[in-house]
Amino acid sequence: MSQTRSVENGVNPIFVNRWSPRAYDESSISEAELKTLFEAARWTPSAYNAQPWRFIYARRGTPQWATFLELLIPYNRVWAERASALVIAVSAQEFVPPGATEAIDTGTPSYDTGAAVGYLVLQASIVGLAAHIITGFDKEAARRVLEIPENYNVESAIVIGRRGNPEILSPELRARETPNDRQPLQNLIAEGRFNFK
Repeated sequence: MSQTRSVENGVNPIFVNRWSPRAYDESSISEAELKTLFEAARWTPSAYNAQPWRFIYARRGTPQWATFLELLIPYNRVWAERASALVIAVSAQEFVPPGATEAIDTGTPSYDTGAAVGYLVLQASIVGLAAHIITGFDKEAARRVLEIPENYNVESAIVIGRRGNPEILSPELRARETPNDRQPLQNLIAEGRFNFK
């Protein structure tokens, strides 16, 4: 278990030891390594089994890499440029149910896609990679440059790679390069009725 995080109830260490670094080592990632993460996301449950998530990606060293980096705000670009892959997660607003011919609203595409991103991030941790979910990027530019149709929500970006030496980061970012804790469970759950402040 993480030495900097407090666990109130027993959970698998993968949930506690996973965190979102900003220091990456500039190594490349193979197509096969990346597809393992997408395979984990593929098995996420979703409303109607609609599977609304779609992932658009670029790997370090490919022609698309610079295009994806340019989508990030400068604050994120300065550290993400050392990562191995950048992924943009989008969600389909509609799908055609089995046996039907007309598309219907998926109901919860952002919720389901968030769950898929969670599966992806946990798989990254399992195989020794680190993943950092960010919303600090230009969603409208992503829609335009990556040719994302209007009936898809642009959700988040995911920075993936192998952890690097925190010394490469600015003092400001280096100070944040540690696992953070979570709110106490009692702040997040209520039995029987809404009872939150």
